[in-house]
Amino acid sequence: MQRNGTILPDGRSSCDRCASLGGPGCRALVHQAPSPLLVALHGWLLAGRLWTPLAAALAPRWELWSPDLPGFGQRPRPRGLQPNLASYGRWLAAAAQEQAGGRPIVLLGHSLGGSIALHAAPLLGEQLVGVIQIAAGGGVYQPRAFAQVRRGGALFLRWRPGWLAELPGSDPVRSPLLAERRAAQGLLACSTGPGAVRQLPQLTARLQVPSLWIAGERDQVMASRYVRHLAGYAPEHEFIELARAGHLPMGQMPEQLAAPIQQWLGQLPCSQLPCSQL
Repeated sequence: MQRNGTILPDGRSSCDRCASLGGPGCRALVHQAPSPLLVALHGWLLAGRLWTPLAAALAPRWELWSPDLPGFGQRPRPRGLQPNLASYGRWLAAAAQEQAGGRPIVLLGHSLGGSIALHAAPLLGEQLVGVIQIAAGGGVYQPRAFAQVRRGGALFLRWRPGWLAELPGSDPVRSPLLAERRAAQGLLACSTGPGAVRQLPQLTARLQVPSLWIAGERDQVMASRYVRHLAGYAPEHEFIELARAGHLPMGQMPEQLAAPIQQWLGQLPCSQLPCSQL
């Protein structure tokens, strides 16, 4: 793909000047402007603290913000926010822009959070400079399998023992036990419905920024082939299968996950990095 930079007073583009000073990716000039804020979205029944180990592995070079989605963790769902992917995508875009304060944004989505990120991406305009998807795939509707997921999820939400969350040492399971039932069931039903599933390839194909797709070799929830399938619709993408990783590599192996993410961030085209604003 052609990389277009801002035209500078000397008639050259910022990409040309970056190339003369430091080569591909204009890393020599990145330090002169704010680095992107990484906005990380957790999956179904989880919470923002899922990303804490990865945030530590990426620091101090990269700042990662991982909010609780409304109805999960410690964040209540605002009145009027419907539990569907489009509404949560609008919420995410507004929250990310407020948190970034004008800085460029890179979205990181995990599982269901990846679907929400795809809905938010077109709303961020030029402020969005990249998308990273972890264990986020799909785009192929499977009626029987998705019906089983919906039934199983509904049964869990109905019968989950919420009282366990009050016991000492229950922190690792608090998020699934305390998630708002309507938010959880609504998002699950929406994300596994035929319309939403078939929309994922369309949203992916419309991405205007580079994207990195990471699958776990041992993921039993989102098989690697489904992540690769959806990634294939992205105009400019890279796919990585993380060896020995399961569905939650940000907690299981944060250092190993951070390595390809940092490498990819450092190679973003200069038209997508803050230096293009010089």
